[in-house]
Amino acid sequence: LLKAHGDDAKIIAGGQSLTPMLALRLTRFDHLVDLAHIDPLRQMTVEPDRVVIGAMVRQSVVERDTRIATAVPLLARAIPCIGHRAVRNRGTIGGSLVHADPASELPAVALALDATLTAIGPRGIRTIAATDFFHGTWTTALADDEVLTEIAFPTSHTGDGYALEEVARRHGDFALAGTAVALHVDGERITRAAIALFGLAPTVIRAGTAETTLTGISITALDPTLVGTAAMADAAPSDDIHATAEYRRSVGAHLVGRAITHAIEDARA
Repeated sequence: LLKAHGDDAKIIAGGQSLTPMLALRLTRFDHLVDLAHIDPLRQMTVEPDRVVIGAMVRQSVVERDTRIATAVPLLARAIPCIGHRAVRNRGTIGGSLVHADPASELPAVALALDATLTAIGPRGIRTIAATDFFHGTWTTALADDEVLTEIAFPTSHTGDGYALEEVARRHGDFALAGTAVALHVDGERITRAAIALFGLAPTVIRAGTAETTLTGISITALDPTLVGTAAMADAAPSDDIHATAEYRRSVGAHLVGRAITHAIEDARA
């Protein structure tokens, strides 16, 4: 259907992002391709080293699954920050990732955890690393005739620590600034660091400068404030009616520092 109708067709998953855009006349399509009744896209499996979630799994299903809190803690902590209960009852994991809103939590979680996304299209099946998936505002690596089918998140192990921090005008609003942090602590040293930023650039990004600063450092020598400031070297916030770029940068630095502190505490718990 996507191939047949080209630019006149758009996939609809949960509709929690697309429907408001249609209602506000921000976009229009002659054909909506509904994925709701494709059963394989609604499957979720928890394996020893990864959790595989079908693109059409509802956010509320993940939120209520107690296995996720243990297997992928960062994902479990991010879901309640998405909209409101009614939104999560209809919104899907895959829909949020493909929509690629720069202020959305799930793309940041996928980046921080080095998730992999599987897509299918006329040319076959391919796997895309999260770091290669998000290209810009509402833009991803998916071709126009491809469909996201599943997302694989690595599971948590001893020494892993996670934190998600964000600031929004009201609970459920899109974040003015936010970060998702995943660390691995071996003894007193941080051996892996992933810092994803959302609401701080035209798309979700990894703060590579701050990650390099963190990796290999002793916890006792760590200054979270300095790392937060370093993270803003990779940010590119903009002014809008909700906040200035300067405000976002200041808040973002603080959030990164706080998330790192909480992630270390989580890793050592």
